[in-house]
Amino acid sequence: MNMPLQLCEARDPKGLYKLARSGKIKGFTGIDDPYEPPLNCEIEIKQENGVCPTPTAMAGQVVSYLENKGFLRS
Repeated sequence: MNMPLQLCEARDPKGLYKLARSGKIKGFTGIDDPYEPPLNCEIEIKQENGVCPTPTAMAGQVVSYLENKGFLRS
Protein backbone atom coordinates (compact mmCIF):
# COMPACT_ATOMS: atom_id res chain seq x y z
CA MET A 1 0.00 0.00 0.00
CA ASN A 2 1.27 3.42 -0.91
CA MET A 3 -0.84 5.89 1.03
CA PRO A 4 0.00 9.31 2.47
CA LEU A 5 0.95 9.40 6.14
CA GLN A 6 -1.97 11.75 6.86
CA LEU A 7 -4.43 9.15 5.56
CA CYS A 8 -2.84 6.41 7.65
CA GLU A 9 -3.10 8.57 10.76
CA ALA A 10 -6.72 9.47 10.02
CA ARG A 11 -7.66 5.79 9.63
CA ASP A 12 -5.81 4.53 12.71
CA PRO A 13 -8.51 2.89 14.88
CA LYS A 14 -6.02 1.78 17.57
CA GLY A 15 -4.42 5.20 17.96
CA LEU A 16 -0.92 3.87 17.30
CA TYR A 17 0.19 6.92 15.32
CA LYS A 18 -0.92 9.19 18.16
CA LEU A 19 1.05 7.08 20.63
CA ALA A 20 4.09 7.17 18.35
CA ARG A 21 3.88 10.95 17.98
CA SER A 22 3.71 11.31 21.77
CA GLY A 23 6.86 9.18 22.10
CA LYS A 24 5.17 6.19 23.72
CA ILE A 25 6.01 3.93 20.75
CA LYS A 26 9.55 4.07 19.38
CA GLY A 27 10.68 3.08 15.89
CA PHE A 28 7.27 3.61 14.31
CA THR A 29 7.42 3.73 10.53
CA GLY A 30 6.69 7.18 9.16
CA ILE A 31 6.98 8.91 12.53
CA ASP A 32 10.44 8.43 14.01
CA ASP A 33 11.57 5.69 11.65
CA PRO A 34 11.74 6.32 7.91
CA TYR A 35 9.36 4.70 5.47
CA GLU A 36 11.34 2.76 2.91
CA PRO A 37 9.23 1.80 -0.11
CA PRO A 38 9.95 -1.59 -1.63
CA LEU A 39 12.37 -1.49 -4.53
CA ASN A 40 10.56 -4.05 -6.69
CA CYS A 41 7.03 -4.55 -5.38
CA GLU A 42 4.76 -6.86 -7.34
CA ILE A 43 1.62 -4.84 -6.74
CA GLU A 44 1.06 -1.29 -5.54
CA ILE A 45 -2.23 -0.03 -4.18
CA LYS A 46 -2.38 3.75 -4.08
CA GLN A 47 -4.67 6.73 -4.28
CA GLU A 48 -6.17 7.62 -7.63
CA ASN A 49 -6.58 11.34 -8.30
CA GLY A 50 -6.18 12.01 -4.59
CA VAL A 51 -8.92 9.57 -3.60
CA CYS A 52 -8.30 6.39 -1.66
CA PRO A 53 -9.97 3.35 -3.25
CA THR A 54 -12.61 1.59 -1.19
CA PRO A 55 -11.58 -1.56 0.69
CA THR A 56 -13.58 -3.59 -1.83
CA ALA A 57 -11.74 -2.00 -4.76
CA MET A 58 -8.36 -2.57 -3.12
CA ALA A 59 -9.20 -6.21 -2.41
CA GLY A 60 -10.29 -6.53 -6.04
CA GLN A 61 -6.90 -5.28 -7.21
CA VAL A 62 -5.17 -7.94 -5.11
CA VAL A 63 -7.49 -10.73 -6.25
CA SER A 64 -7.09 -9.71 -9.92
CA TYR A 65 -3.32 -9.70 -9.56
CA LEU A 66 -3.33 -13.15 -7.95
CA GLU A 67 -5.66 -14.52 -10.65
CA ASN A 68 -3.51 -13.05 -13.45
CA LYS A 69 -0.39 -14.63 -11.94
CA GLY A 70 -2.11 -18.03 -11.67
CA PHE A 71 -2.25 -18.14 -7.88
CA LEU A 72 -6.06 -18.15 -7.88
CA ARG A 73 -8.56 -19.63 -10.23
CA SER A 74 -11.68 -17.65 -11.05
